[in-house]
Amino acid sequence: MKLIVLSPEKELLNCECTAVELPGTKGRFMVWPGHAPLISSLQKGLVRYDPLDSNARETLPISGGFVEIIDDEITVCAG
Repeated sequence: MKLIVLSPEKELLNCECTAVELPGTKGRFMVWPGHAPLISSLQKGLVRYDPLDSNARETLPISGGFVEIIDDEITVCAG
């Protein structure tokens, strides 16, 4: 899956990953390969992701925003 995290100023992250956990406004949720298309609002918290080329889970703090998931591409627009 491709994970892209954008802020109003720049692209914060662009990587291939095997799983992504997001801080949804209704609770945290996981995204796995083959996930159904989705648009969701996000709250302040951590985006946790497992890079394809690493065995370690990584995190990126966001202050809210929204996410679009379509065809194994996860695009986070963070505030």
